[in-house]
Amino acid sequence: MSLSAVLDRPVTASAHPAAGTASTPPPAAPEAAAPAPARAAASTAPRGFALYVGIDEEKAAAAGVSLGTLVEALRRTLGELAPAAETYATVALAPVGSGGRDVDVVRLALHEPSAVARTKDEPAEEDRAAGGVVVDISRKRVLIDGESAAFTFKEFELLQYLVLREGRTIERTELVSSLWEGSTDDDAPGERTIDVHVRRLRAKLGAYEDIVRTVRGVGYRFDRHADVSIRYGHGTPSPDRF
Repeated sequence: MSLSAVLDRPVTASAHPAAGTASTPPPAAPEAAAPAPARAAASTAPRGFALYVGIDEEKAAAAGVSLGTLVEALRRTLGELAPAAETYATVALAPVGSGGRDVDVVRLALHEPSAVARTKDEPAEEDRAAGGVVVDISRKRVLIDGESAAFTFKEFELLQYLVLREGRTIERTELVSSLWEGSTDDDAPGERTIDVHVRRLRAKLGAYEDIVRTVRGVGYRFDRHADVSIRYGHGTPSPDRF
């Protein structure tokens, strides 16, 4: 399990490993503060909030800052807006190469309840039905009717990108910019080449090809489907779906 370290004061970029991500949960506002938007149970009352920030030192350095600089800036802003607020900052340490969005890695590493619950709610592998499609995020593979499908890395990335954004139509331009980020103009496919990748993906899905829907004139989408299970694996962040 990931470790966390308390930041008592701002630190420089060199003080944390590149794999670390900063989370700055500014605590408790006084009880006289404005009520929270959501109604709390009668026996509880809001005492503060947590802000999970997903960024590592490399990305922070590219923006010209460090994790410590960001922490100090947030503390300073809080001090100006609510001088009575106390703050506590911690750095989320995660294994190098942890998959998923930065903020999801942070939430899981810091044991944020809803992120942890998603991993625990996953049924055991042996309890799953043999039929249908299993998108195994943790192992980067797809099972079709219990058999491993021969997906290329890029085909899996394409399916995963759609599945993790369940219910949202993804434009071709977004697929190109996200899945071929950093590629040269010669390497990156055109928007219409995405259609070829999708056709190959559907061909490998066989009888389940309709799980990837075409939104005419826009792009593609994945909607919740009875034949599809998503396997995140223990300790793998469960992304929010938008």
